[in-house]
Amino acid sequence: MSVNLRSVFAFAKEYHQKKESQKDIQYGTAGFRSHADNLDYVMYRMGVLAALRSRAQASQAIGVMITASHNPEHDNGVKLIDPHGEMLEQRWEKLATDLVNVSDADLEAQVAKICADEAIDNNEPARVFVGMDTRYHSPQLSRAVVNGILALKGTVTEFGIVTTPMLHYFVTCTNTQGAYGVPTEEGYVGKLIAAFRTLRGESNERGNYRNQLYYDGANGVGSLKMLGFVKKLNDTLNVRVFNSNGKINFKCGADFVKTNHHVPEGLPEEALAGGRCCSVDGDADRVVYYFTDADTGVFHLLDGDRIATLLAGYLKDLIEQCGVQLAMGLVQTAYANGASTDYIVNRMKIPVSCTRTGVKHLHHRALDYDIGVYFEANGHGTIIYSDRAKQTIRTAASDESRTEAQRETAARLLHFIDLTNETVGDAISDMLLVETVLHAKGWNLRDWQASYTDLPNVLEKVYLADRNVITVTDADRVVEAPEGLQDSINEIVAKFPNGRSFVRPSGTEDIVRVYAEADTRANAVQLSFEVANLVYDRAGGVGSRPVKMET
Repeated sequence: MSVNLRSVFAFAKEYHQKKESQKDIQYGTAGFRSHADNLDYVMYRMGVLAALRSRAQASQAIGVMITASHNPEHDNGVKLIDPHGEMLEQRWEKLATDLVNVSDADLEAQVAKICADEAIDNNEPARVFVGMDTRYHSPQLSRAVVNGILALKGTVTEFGIVTTPMLHYFVTCTNTQGAYGVPTEEGYVGKLIAAFRTLRGESNERGNYRNQLYYDGANGVGSLKMLGFVKKLNDTLNVRVFNSNGKINFKCGADFVKTNHHVPEGLPEEALAGGRCCSVDGDADRVVYYFTDADTGVFHLLDGDRIATLLAGYLKDLIEQCGVQLAMGLVQTAYANGASTDYIVNRMKIPVSCTRTGVKHLHHRALDYDIGVYFEANGHGTIIYSDRAKQTIRTAASDESRTEAQRETAARLLHFIDLTNETVGDAISDMLLVETVLHAKGWNLRDWQASYTDLPNVLEKVYLADRNVITVTDADRVVEAPEGLQDSINEIVAKFPNGRSFVRPSGTEDIVRVYAEADTRANAVQLSFEVANLVYDRAGGVGSRPVKMET
């Protein structure tokens, strides 16, 4: 096999041309995201990079997922998946950024430089898996990715419409030679359902837990795949899927519910009477739960912080019950509610680490523990079990010196591990984990919420001419530049009981997110309003000034 770079880039110039007017873009936590009309050349070049990455990783499979997750329908994006199902190595994020931003005339030289710097032999095989979400422009963009892979003589496996976590799973299964599972959609569904049914046992209801879930699919791939799950779950879990064929993420989905603290459009009427509801996002890698009080009509959100504490608490109990010694920790970001952190550390007695925002940072820190639980407040997260943890639990399950109850608990832990998609946050897997724990405890959502009381919090966006004028440190909690901005934020925060606020530039668009929490909803809203306007004035705000949210 021989790759002629010159012909590769003649093809690019003719069919996937980069316009001179295209602005530079940056590969961030979510890969590349933009309006779909601007992405054809980006997709082609990411196909090229994926083939190079496969060769740099001893010809292991690399994933390319075409999705803009929770973004509006007109947007799309692309991100690469490394051999063990993790996000693209950070050093290669810069290579991706550089490759996308060079002109067509310099593309050949840039690829040659990557090959030389990374010692890539283009005579070696390259294997790339491609998946996409349900956006109407995804098939066309997928074709551009495939063209880039084929141009470098790579081998392509197209999975079509899949959730982002599914593609992560397929990559991991393939590169572990099937040790993690079967790298097909049937293998993925079968593994999760088998574990869920075993954990569920004979009774589908227990205590206050009722066998009825209302599932908001965000009009994305998560609704399509859940409809398939429902058929195979039979009555083990009754799921009513809504928001399955409209505009993706429009007034629905996990991001809408979390940001607006409001039920999505399309929610069935009967669910408003205290029904157990959850929402996923457009590519089904995050999930949040919520219910509406039947008497008062008040909306109650159970977000990623709540999911983390629920799962971590249950795992801690199982570990103690089966008598094994394992180090467990929980990883959060600055967006985690302060009340959740206090509950985990002081009530649950579980160590907590705080990292920069972005799943790749949480995932990396979670590897420090035998069992690492990580979730962002937006509902994106999972659990990672070390090889030592798995072997210890496996041994305990068959250890005749232990009691029967201890062996049964260890076996339950093994099924819980099988129900977890360790590769990345997975809305469907996480939902089934939550349902398993609620069922085991006999809890409804009100019982779950009663474990601790969240501090009221607000998340707001401020549009800037250039998000890069703001730099942050200390796990995104402290502003370094512009100089003096953090001191001014501190002065505002000091006025509010239990006040906390920080600002963080987006990784994909020219906005800054302002997080604020305080003792009351009114104070959190006022704190957010004051900090947002401070940022607008000191960091080059554009468009309308931030306005105060409703309390």
